[in-house]
Amino acid sequence: MSDVNLKCACGTVRGKISSVSSRIGTRIICCCHDCQAFAHYLGQGESVLDQYGGTNIFQTPMSSLTITEGKSQIACLRLSAKGLHRWYASCCNTPIGNTFGAGGPFIGVIHSFMDNSQTQDVDLGKSRGYVFSQFAKSSIPEDLKASPININFRMVTKILAWKLKGFSKPSAFFNNAGEPICAPHVLEKKREET
Repeated sequence: MSDVNLKCACGTVRGKISSVSSRIGTRIICCCHDCQAFAHYLGQGESVLDQYGGTNIFQTPMSSLTITEGKSQIACLRLSAKGLHRWYASCCNTPIGNTFGAGGPFIGVIHSFMDNSQTQDVDLGKSRGYVFSQFAKSSIPEDLKASPININFRMVTKILAWKLKGFSKPSAFFNNAGEPICAPHVLEKKREET
């Protein structure tokens, strides 16, 4: 196991994920509409999304991530009032990761915030495949898609284990009272005109 340094594009926000391994975390590539919308909202589609519209994400216990510099530059976006908390560095719009609420025991850290682009496969293990491939921008080869049953089982068991072990705290993104460290900006859906 090793630590992975974290850094936004301009270097203002920094941190680390402690004790990283492919056994502890789960690496996936998500093609869902919301991950794509997040990257585009930040103007980071070209640097975050791959040719299929996928975002390379490493799911790890919340307590394993610390922010060491630039915490005042962290901002939060929610695509809807009940959507995930999507964190980013407001100084340069680098996406950081996605979380549930304060009790959620994990964060999905986005690859562009990890300062290990040359060693990601060694540090995190290879991706377990594409998820939500029905939203991909182009057809994904079958051998690159994740097995929904295997991924869902792995994610559910990890989340339950991390929750039982109390890995939702400490959190870099929620205070002890369970409030986000900054007020989330909630995007309002456009109403369809009739």
